[in-house]
Amino acid sequence: MRRFTQRLPRMVLLLLLIEFLDELVYGATEAAWPLIRDDLGLSYTQIGLALALPGLVSIFIEPLLGVLGDGSRRRTLVLGGGVVFCAALALYAAAPSFEMLLLAAMLFYPASGAFVSLTQTTLMDLEPQRHEQNMARWTFAGSAGVVAGPLLLSLFILLGLGWRGAMGGLAFVALAVLLLAWRGFPLKPLQSDDEDEPTLPLLESLRRALLLLKRGEVLRWVVLLEFSDLMMDVLYSFLALYFVDVVKIDPGSAALAVSVWTVVGLAGDFLLIPLLERVKGLDYLRVSVVLELILYPAFLLVEPLWLKLVLLGVLGFFNSGWYSILKGNLYSELGKQSAAMLVLDNAAALVARFIPLGLGVVAQRFGLGAAMWLLLLGPLALLVGLPRKKKEIG
Repeated sequence: MRRFTQRLPRMVLLLLLIEFLDELVYGATEAAWPLIRDDLGLSYTQIGLALALPGLVSIFIEPLLGVLGDGSRRRTLVLGGGVVFCAALALYAAAPSFEMLLLAAMLFYPASGAFVSLTQTTLMDLEPQRHEQNMARWTFAGSAGVVAGPLLLSLFILLGLGWRGAMGGLAFVALAVLLLAWRGFPLKPLQSDDEDEPTLPLLESLRRALLLLKRGEVLRWVVLLEFSDLMMDVLYSFLALYFVDVVKIDPGSAALAVSVWTVVGLAGDFLLIPLLERVKGLDYLRVSVVLELILYPAFLLVEPLWLKLVLLGVLGFFNSGWYSILKGNLYSELGKQSAAMLVLDNAAALVARFIPLGLGVVAQRFGLGAAMWLLLLGPLALLVGLPRKKKEIG
């Protein structure tokens, strides 16, 4: 870990810290769903709505952030997003009802788009020829946050402060990170070498970003990223509920079970950083997809808890690198239009954001155990859609 940090410039560490914070919040929130459900009396459909609707709202906001983020306003957007990020966490902690919880989530999603996603584009601008490697560092920082999130939640539960105390504590941590960003975030986009380039009207910039989807390779990586998420964030969102409602263990134990997945995944993300210096990312990805297609059904079918946890850990290890490799290839296709990633992400999310809601409805009707099988569509899509040979960029 010391070697990982000593080799990186201070600004890079700041960018990675922002990603760590975002995933720390994510990890704690996803592990807290059984507690939130019991506290507010939520149904599976309401949980699915809480996971889907905020993302749908952000679809209409984040593309504008992406268009503006390729200009001189990136710093202002990032810091403004950080302010709303902190406020949304405070509202999470105080939410007395499902409606207020939903409002907090609808503030948090676009705030994360400004504060975190534009930070990612800045990291990608640092070394345009090393997108996969820097995305691996970004993913490792995020995985560390995901691992720490459930552990942080467990600590607050032991202290008697519950999930609300955890959200309030995270609001203070976010404020501290925001103050660091205020001092250290770059004043202008790192690739803005054309000072005199005219600024296009907002709608024209948005149209040009969307036209990128007509490029076959751009569309490929966008689609594969959304399908891969079924075995990453979507699985993670329902994992604690799966262990409570299907495996029948208590919420505290479920949070620790989820930690098995995230801790082993963290190890995989860390090992991926040196691996990508020696092995082509797509070669690794093809092998891991086949392994996930074998491991995930086995995880759902086995009954002994210890064996289920072992398979869960192996699952978390072998989906390491999916996000960083796919996203790195997409950034390489975009070139200097790095902030257009927010436009493309949200164009794809017009469909993808309905997936948690759809899973919630299926779980309500047929049971969560049956709904979990639908996540196999993720590795199946990658098996079919990955290119046989990586296209050379540039």
